[in-house]
This record gives sequence, C-alpha cells and structure tokens, in this order.
Amino acid sequence: MKAIDVRPGYGVKMDGKLWVIVGYEFRNPGNLRSFVNIKFKNVQSGGQVEKRCQPSEDLEIVDLDRREMEYLFSDNTGATFMDTENYDQLTIPADVLGDALLYLRPNAKTVVLCHNGNPLTVELPLVVELKITDTPPGIKGATATNQMKEATLETGLKTKVPPFIETGETIRINTTDGSYASRAKGE
Repeated sequence: MKAIDVRPGYGVKMDGKLWVIVGYEFRNPGNLRSFVNIKFKNVQSGGQVEKRCQPSEDLEIVDLDRREMEYLFSDNTGATFMDTENYDQLTIPADVLGDALLYLRPNAKTVVLCHNGNPLTVELPLVVELKITDTPPGIKGATATNQMKEATLETGLKTKVPPFIETGETIRINTTDGSYASRAKGE
C-alpha cells in the first residue's frame, strides 16, 4: 500500500518487525516535495519511531484483527477486556496499554487491535467523557484572562480546565493530548 493511503491503526511489517501506525501527517511545504510523516509503535518493545516517507513509497501492510471490546477492570496483571461478540475475556498487560487506561472508564467500549490472537494496542475515540473528582473552586472575576486550573478526573488523569468548571461535572477530553475539549452535553 502507498504511504499516502495508510492511516493510524494499520499494521506494518518493517525490518522484519511488526509495527502499528499511531500517527500520520501529510505535509506539502511550499517549494519542496510533499511527504508523509508517520509514527510507528513497535509491537514487541513498545518503542516509537517517526519516519518520513514519500507519498508513493510502498509499505507492507499486515492484517490486524479489530475487535470491539468492553473494558471491565484493571489489576496488577493488566486490564481485563471482554469481547462484545463472544464474551471472551482478555487481559492486556499495562505496558501494551500505555496511557490508554487514563481515558477509559469501566464498561467503556473500545477497539482492540490483535495479531495472531495477541493484543497489540487499544484504539481510543478522539474524545471521551469523564467526570471531575477534584478541582479547586473558580476565582470570581477571573473571566478577563484565559486562566486554567488543574482538575483530577475519575480515571486519575490530570488536566487543565477553565475556571467555571466545578467538581462533579462531566467534561469531554481529547485523547491525543489529554486536553480539555468542552463540557459534556446534558450538563
């Protein structure tokens, strides 16, 4: 498959190793040739590599099994997910998950990428809704400047929120960088 056609979540075989694409950016600088900047995550080591490819460069794509799973709980061995089709449970080690658990509340549905029955990574939605468990009260009259305050969410994630957000509210969080996106609908 051509480098311009790949997307995050695709499996790629490079240098005899299996990689998963976690980032993709097409660049077309003014007077230079266009290129594709791709971030790869090594399945075995968990390390990441960034590579600049020509749009017409061929990459060896590997079929990955995409399973919709429900996050149940986590413990010392890792996080337990349940397949929503056949109800099989799968424990994924914490080193495979990385920071994904900071964006998943129990019973949340997500897509787990597997290869030969082994879980490789978890595909998070772009935005998740989480409840604030702790944040300092807002400062009266602090609307003139764009001040942010720290908030702790129900999963343990810490992020910056506007001063009008209070403890107990549900907010939307961007999973790419952990930043505040907006209040959740229905609040």
